[in-house]
Amino acid sequence: MADFLLIHGAAHGAWCWRDVIPALERLGHTARAIDLPGHGDDKTPYTEVTLDGYRDAILDVIDTPVTLVGHSMGGYPITAAAEAAPEKITQLIYLCAYVPAPGLSLAQRRMQAKEQPLLPAIRMTENRKGWTVDPGMIEPLFYHDCPPETLAYAIPRLCVQATQPTSVPVPTTARYESVPRHYIRCLDDRTIPPDFQAEMVQDWPPTTVHSMNTAHSPFFADPDGLAGLLDSIAKG
Repeated sequence: MADFLLIHGAAHGAWCWRDVIPALERLGHTARAIDLPGHGDDKTPYTEVTLDGYRDAILDVIDTPVTLVGHSMGGYPITAAAEAAPEKITQLIYLCAYVPAPGLSLAQRRMQAKEQPLLPAIRMTENRKGWTVDPGMIEPLFYHDCPPETLAYAIPRLCVQATQPTSVPVPTTARYESVPRHYIRCLDDRTIPPDFQAEMVQDWPPTTVHSMNTAHSPFFADPDGLAGLLDSIAKG
């Protein structure tokens, strides 16, 4: 059985994996999630948050090799972790996540998409070092297909997203390429367009690209379905 380490996306925290962890455990796996610096219960000021800090937070909690899952923005820090210490990672799973491209920051990578559904919702902090999401756009962007209680649970927990981690590229070499990779497309995603998700992995073997009929938050919309797919990937 696999040992899953679950990494959240922008403005979220370990809390978003609430329903997936027990679902994976019911399938016989071990699973845990962490708060990246500045997220959830981690009190690092967003002005001090960096992509390197995200990477180090992931690697610091890995003692034996894990299946590393990154959601959305989490695609960049899991890539950085694999480049730095591939021996710590059994495989990478990108969940409707940004896959880094050579020389491009996440912000630049996002702008390659033909549609930009997230852009109108971003509200920059006064110092331009962080951003939040327009409250009126949270539900249609992130949670429109989730159970009704999701908004009440998630909105108080969303945090300021630091801009630094999305402003720098992730250089990769053969070290990163040595780690097996899978991608899960979310076909009703209203944050990262499904067509762009397909574009980011167009040169990956078809057997490594999977899909779910959910929007951007399958961990709330279909946690059992997500756990089942992760289980299938882990078993090969």
